[in-house]
Amino acid sequence: MQSDKGMHLHLHGIRNCDSCRRAVKWLHSNNVPHTLHDFREEGLSRDLVDDWLASSHGPMLLNRRSTTWRQLSTAQKQAAERDPASLIMDHPTLLKRPVITDGENIVAVGFEPTKLEHCI
Repeated sequence: MQSDKGMHLHLHGIRNCDSCRRAVKWLHSNNVPHTLHDFREEGLSRDLVDDWLASSHGPMLLNRRSTTWRQLSTAQKQAAERDPASLIMDHPTLLKRPVITDGENIVAVGFEPTKLEHCI
């Protein structure tokens, strides 16, 4: 399947993350143009994280099931409720991966092929 909208997707995640690897493989096999932005290598900007959190996808971004989350102190977890962006900037692996955008807006959080099929 080729994207009829000519959309180029941007996957924000970690190169060795299983979900990110599955997403890249799926996009390759469906001929969807994409770029992987590995935030461990390339970092994340505070403005980008703030924009993502302000979007309708914001509540899904903080992965409370991650190993990183479980290792946080109670005080850090409580602070995340008030200011999740600061915690994400300190611990980017708290982001649910991948965050898939069209270059400006989030189209999906996490990898679910059925959701991506509706976007391309």
